[in-house]
Amino acid sequence: MDDRGIIAAVFAAPVLAAAAMWAAFSTGIAKIEPRYVVRLELAASGERIGLPPIEGPADAGRPLVVIDAGHGGHDPGASGQNGEREKDVTLALAMSLRTALLADGRVRVAMTRDTDRFLVLEERADIAHRLGADLFVSVHADAAQSVEARGATVYTLSDKASDAVAEALAARENRADSVNGVALDGRGEVVSSILVDLARREMRARSIRFGDLVVREGTSAFDFHVTPQREAAFVVLKSLDLPSALIEAGYISNQDDARKMHDPAWQKRFSGALARAIEIFLAEGRAGAVPSETEGR
Repeated sequence: MDDRGIIAAVFAAPVLAAAAMWAAFSTGIAKIEPRYVVRLELAASGERIGLPPIEGPADAGRPLVVIDAGHGGHDPGASGQNGEREKDVTLALAMSLRTALLADGRVRVAMTRDTDRFLVLEERADIAHRLGADLFVSVHADAAQSVEARGATVYTLSDKASDAVAEALAARENRADSVNGVALDGRGEVVSSILVDLARREMRARSIRFGDLVVREGTSAFDFHVTPQREAAFVVLKSLDLPSALIEAGYISNQDDARKMHDPAWQKRFSGALARAIEIFLAEGRAGAVPSETEGR
C-alpha cells in the first residue's frame, strides 16, 4: 500500500467507527445512560423573578434596606481550607443582619434570598430597584491565594473603572426615561449625559460615606483588612440611583476568619455593627447630612 492509501485508511477508520456507533444508537441497539443529571430552574425568557416580602415596621415611609446574600444554589462561591462554602457563610451573615435590623425596628428589610437558591447578578440589584430600596448591601466572604490574608473589606463602585460602564448605564437609564426621578425625555443627549454623570457621582459619594460608617462602627467589633475600603466594578454595585456596597466579611481562605464567620457570637457582633452603620447612614440621608464627594474625600 502506498503512502496515500495509508493516509486514507488512517482517516477513514474513525469515521467508519463513528458511523457504526451512530447507527447503533439510532436503532436502539445501544443506549447512552448518563451517570448523573443536573437540573437548574431558570426563569422563562423575559420573565422577572418574584419579589421577596418586605419585613419590619408597617409604615411604608420607613427606609428600606435590601440585603443580598452572595452566591447560592449551584454557585457555592469561594471555599475554605476545611470545605467551608461561601454561599453558606453569606446566608448566615445576611440572616443575622436581617435579625439585627428588625430588632431595632427603625427600618424595613427585604432579602434577595433567604434560602439556598441561585440568582444571577443582575437580578439581585434589580430586586432592590423594583422595591424602591434606599440602600443595597451585598454580603460576601473573600478568598486569596495567601492563607495569611484576613479581615473584612467594604467595596464600593470604582469611579475609574466606570467610564465605559457609565456609557452603558446611561443607555439603560435613557431607555427608562429617567434617572434619580428626573425625566430625561426631550432633554437631548448632552443634558441626559450630564444628569447621568451627576447621578453616578452622587451615588458613589453616598456609597463611600456608607463604607466610612461601616469601618467606623465595625472597628471595635471585628477585624478589618489592612486596606478596609476599596473600589471595584462589581455588577451588583452598578447603579445610578441606589447607594450600594459589597461587604466581604472576612477571608474564607483564612482558617481563623472562616472559624469566626461560622461563630454565632461573631455573626451577632458583625451584624450589630453593620446595622448601626446602616441606621446612621439612612438617618443622615433623611436629614440631608450626607457629605458631598469633595467633602468625603
